[in-house]
Amino acid sequence: MIEKIGITAGSIWNTLNENGAMNAKELKKVCKIKTDKDLFLAMGWLLREDKLNVVEEGKELMISLK
Repeated sequence: MIEKIGITAGSIWNTLNENGAMNAKELKKVCKIKTDKDLFLAMGWLLREDKLNVVEEGKELMISLK
């Protein structure tokens, strides 16, 4: 499970690095992440490493790199 989360976290980081800020729904689609659980576990990994900014805008979470 840890390996899968790490790979997903890498995909999220690379996608944000190439495309800039995205909402969670867009990020999940672009990275081809199958479940919300996988998305949020990987985001948690990156948040713990202090690599993400997450801002709530209305009903959406906007995610970007620090």
